Amino acid sequence: LCPTGFHLVEVTFFFFSTRYLRKWFFPKHQDLQYAGLLNPLDSPHHMRIDEESEYREGIVLDRPTKQGKGSLVNCGMRKDVRIDKQLQSGLRVTVQLNKTQDEESKINKGVVVAPHVPRTEGGLYWGYSVRLASCLSAVFTESPYKDGYDLTIGTSERGSNMDQSPLSPFKHLLIVFGGLQGLEASVDADQNLEVTDPSVLFDLYLNTCPGQGSRTIRTEEAILISMAGLKPKITAAFSDVSNGS
Repeated sequence: LCPTGFHLVEVTFFFFSTRYLRKWFFPKHQDLQYAGLLNPLDSPHHMRIDEESEYREGIVLDRPTKQGKGSLVNCGMRKDVRIDKQLQSGLRVTVQLNKTQDEESKINKGVVVAPHVPRTEGGLYWGYSVRLASCLSAVFTESPYKDGYDLTIGTSERGSNMDQSPLSPFKHLLIVFGGLQGLEASVDADQNLEVTDPSVLFDLYLNTCPGQGSRTIRTEEAILISMAGLKPKITAAFSDVSNGS
């Protein structure tokens, strides 16, 4: 949620803290004392202790190891993992486990890989990243992709009916949700924009909650409703790109 009142959702994938890493990276805080009451985020990359996976997220342990033997990593398994590099303790790493392991050994073995490898090479969902944009125009100009977004969608009750709007094939999709006053307020607050109609900023300007029946919809509700409706369209459009059409 930015100061200008808009929300940024990117179809981009990265990694997010798994349950067994939470205590390492997120100490107890009074503001989060009731976080356990929230619905659990049981994402597929949040591995359970006995779940088999070629990739895991881990934290480098502060344990002495022999020179040239690499560091030990807690990957949320019954055994720690020895990686191929000597790294600073407390560092978060993505580990690719060796396909064959010695069942008699007290440790497993693996290698450190780039965080994108489970997604790009393993074809797995591996979480998401967060980017803070200072204003609406910065959402576009500060895109992490070299060529920006090739498909952009603005959401508004003044937009076209989502059910009647197919998506064109894309590689990088951007979906923007407005605050209580809509994307119009974000446009008015952005001194870098000379337009007054937010719809001209997007390839598609869609009403993703047609017939909503209430004056306003909370952003967290709008995102779930919108993504549920857009998912089959996104899947179809992305499949077209993957198939080379």
